[in-house]
Amino acid sequence: MANILVVDDELGIRDLLSEILNDEGHSVDLAENATQARAARAANAYDLVLLDIWMPDTDGVSLLKEWAMAGTLTMPVIMMSGHATIDTAVEATRIGAFSFLEKPITMQKLLKAVEQGLARSAAQPAASSAATAAAATPPPAAAATPAAPDTQGAPVAALPVVTKDPGPHAHQGFDLDRPLREARDGFEKAYFEFHLAREGGSMTRVAEKTGLERTHLYRKLRQLGVDLGRGKRN
Repeated sequence: MANILVVDDELGIRDLLSEILNDEGHSVDLAENATQARAARAANAYDLVLLDIWMPDTDGVSLLKEWAMAGTLTMPVIMMSGHATIDTAVEATRIGAFSFLEKPITMQKLLKAVEQGLARSAAQPAASSAATAAAATPPPAAAATPAAPDTQGAPVAALPVVTKDPGPHAHQGFDLDRPLREARDGFEKAYFEFHLAREGGSMTRVAEKTGLERTHLYRKLRQLGVDLGRGKRN
């Protein structure tokens, strides 16, 4: 789970990005302008920042430059805009922005950019720690490499089944002595809960496994009353 700051003056965009990133298991803080973003950055360490360029008080490029000059640009920053020119994107990259997303932002592009940014964020401290350890520690004596643990037999979450006695009309844990719609909804709910548990609650992987577009998948899960946090808890 990563700590992410979303800075955008449009409420709808803040809510949408927050919902998507929260569903991916991340912790999200929101700021609607540069003033709130400065305060959030001063109070917290973030693994990634999504920063809008056009804001009412201070534009995103100027805020990015402030962080760079103050030495607080220690996290990847992904710039967002629906009206920026190529020159603006180039300037932001020169200052230190990790990447640029053009609005309207598709879910696939957002998740890919966030994944790449977080990989960069994780690689920087890891590389620094490795270099420090290598300089301070003499090389160890040769030792046998332990065998990797066998995870092939690791159990996966079982498909939910009814706990009451299903009676003679049950088939593989589902009570079929019901109207078709109720029986179908019961199966679909169990089906999606199974995949959520197996994929650790990742909506991206569940969408890939089930062949559904993410927006349709969200709507379907809410309609069935599926607990979206269940997979993460399991």
